[in-house]
Amino acid sequence: MKNGQVIMLLIVLLVLLPVGARAHFQMLIPSTDVVGTKDAKSVAIDLLFTHPMEGHLMNMAKPIAFGVAIKGGVTTDLLTSLKEETIEGNSTWETSHQIRQPGDHVFYVEPQPYWEPEEDKFIIHYTKVVVNALGMEEGWDKELGLKTEILPLVRPYGLWTGNLFRGIVKLDGKPIPYAEIEVEYYNEPGERSVEAPTDAHITQVIKADANGVFSYAMPRAGWWGFAALSDADYTIKGTDGKEHGVELGALIWIRVLDMK
Repeated sequence: MKNGQVIMLLIVLLVLLPVGARAHFQMLIPSTDVVGTKDAKSVAIDLLFTHPMEGHLMNMAKPIAFGVAIKGGVTTDLLTSLKEETIEGNSTWETSHQIRQPGDHVFYVEPQPYWEPEEDKFIIHYTKVVVNALGMEEGWDKELGLKTEILPLVRPYGLWTGNLFRGIVKLDGKPIPYAEIEVEYYNEPGERSVEAPTDAHITQVIKADANGVFSYAMPRAGWWGFAALSDADYTIKGTDGKEHGVELGALIWIRVLDMK
């Protein structure tokens, strides 16, 4: 094979190679982040595993745990309330929760480990979202005690577009210095109102400081996901009989609205 043909073959192979794995986000999206006294008291909640900016959906097995902590109190198990739905051939989950008392409702999910062959590892994203109920602002800043967790330093609801969100990334209850956080906008199906001009715009990447604290200003109305990633100190045996690494994610979802 001549040199020119070799070069052409290499170019073709580079074009055909994947551009790299997109950011995975466990989603936990309620129908609202604030329930007022005059609002309907039922909150619909969707759970799916996806690339929120691009819309590529992945199969989500039934979670290991799903529940809610109200006013920072004891968590209530809501796992049996989940109903499976199939979208594009992939399993997603949904439920509705009736608000019965005032205070911040912190919903959380611990999903089954997800095997990602492109990255040769399992992914577990501990995810939460806060819904304020009936005007009592209590509980949003309390830890749930998840394996890894983002503790908000800004009230995570009632936010305007452009507000600065701040949080602490924790693993086993301790801050993670210089943790890497991926940020994505939920480009909702049926709207897809945002088109990324380059691949670099799809997922924003920020770093926490030495105390595990990070900040980010949301530039557009809608839901924003923050995923702080770390490597587990254990492995999981795959179907191939080999031990594989585990990516742990601490996720929180934040909704912002435009001023009108």
